Amino acid sequence: MRTGITTLTLDTGKIPKWLFEKMVKLAIPINEALIDEYGENEYLRRISNPLFFQSFINVLAFDWNSSGSTTVLTAVLKESLNKQRLGVYVAGGKGRVSRKTPLEIEKSNLSTIKIKKLKYASRISAKVDSNLVQDNYILYHHSFFFNEKGRYAIIQQGMNTEISTARRYHWLSEEIKDKIVEPHKAICCNSRNKTLNLTSKKCKDVRKVSLDLIRDNPMSLRKYFLKKGQISLNDYIGKKIKILNLPRDNEINWDKLKEIYDIQPRKYEELVALKGVGAKTLRALALISQLIYGAEIDWKDPVKFSFAHGGKDGVPYPVDKRVYKESIDIMKNAVKEAKIGNKEKLKTLKRIKSLYNF
Repeated sequence: MRTGITTLTLDTGKIPKWLFEKMVKLAIPINEALIDEYGENEYLRRISNPLFFQSFINVLAFDWNSSGSTTVLTAVLKESLNKQRLGVYVAGGKGRVSRKTPLEIEKSNLSTIKIKKLKYASRISAKVDSNLVQDNYILYHHSFFFNEKGRYAIIQQGMNTEISTARRYHWLSEEIKDKIVEPHKAICCNSRNKTLNLTSKKCKDVRKVSLDLIRDNPMSLRKYFLKKGQISLNDYIGKKIKILNLPRDNEINWDKLKEIYDIQPRKYEELVALKGVGAKTLRALALISQLIYGAEIDWKDPVKFSFAHGGKDGVPYPVDKRVYKESIDIMKNAVKEAKIGNKEKLKTLKRIKSLYNF
């Protein structure tokens, strides 16, 4: 597997309509070639691979330093794959569209059991990246790729407005052993910072103790929280000395904790999945676990690949519309000839694969 680092800047701008339309036209034969040659599962594997994902958007002629690489590519693939009916489908997208993911999954012809599992996978991945990986990146994009066998790949993106960078989260179902413990295929960003990473294997005891605390009477925990107006050591000495953080009483919805206590979740994943359980609650339980029992907390940023997202500015050069049209025609013809037994042109895809070792 080849990996690398690309440092990019954040920029603004929109993709021209004509370019988006051409991207869809080129993506259609590429999708068909990939799925015909390698199958649906391999297509999902590639989409979840950060290097392949970035290469795909570049092949479609989006700017090499593109902040929209995530939102644009997933939108292009949603438009193309859902038209083609090749066995791979895409739900969700940017902003409000992401909330339609469950409804879009339901429209598939999958069994009720598979649809239920896919909807849960979509929801728990969003909760994990919002509440368990507390890195100050707010999710605003969620794309869910899936096939008729119930396998999936998830591409999510968050934004940190304070430092103007984006972060992308990759998931692949076949590599997930536990949806709570280090489930990511990759997390990509050009900035690392102090992060409460409750998915870390190091936080095994934190997760266990947090569950035990919530299954006991949570009201007994209140004495460990800072009261309104109370000053902590951080207020005196800042961050020069590493000291224990304490949650504040007014950050916790105590009525919600009482509801959770009545439910008695059996596993930490069940706790995370409960409606109304957010980042502050999980963080408070983690900190109290550390305070009372000395459970280790992992504050290391789990970013695995570095490349953020930049601009729509014609860099390194403007798109050559004539060459783009030729590329569409070449791919269409290659796929067409492959269907009648002539696969010579598609062999170039295999040569490309050998170069990049995807």
